[in-house]
Amino acid sequence: MREFWKAAAHRAVRTMAQAAIAFVGANAVTIGDVDLIGMLGAAALAGLLSILMSIATGLPEAPFDRGDDDHAD
Repeated sequence: MREFWKAAAHRAVRTMAQAAIAFVGANAVTIGDVDLIGMLGAAALAGLLSILMSIATGLPEAPFDRGDDDHAD
């Protein structure tokens, strides 16, 4: 389980960085034109969506163990 959260956090941080760079590139001509609140909001939302997608779809490098295997019917 710990591997899953570590991999999901790593993926979320990368996604947040990509969203921040894309936001700056799309909205600013100079560094002074950057809307920091907007950039941080977009990056935070991207990170949250990345975590949710990791939970919903799983990660190939670290499977999410829901504990279903422990209860045999």
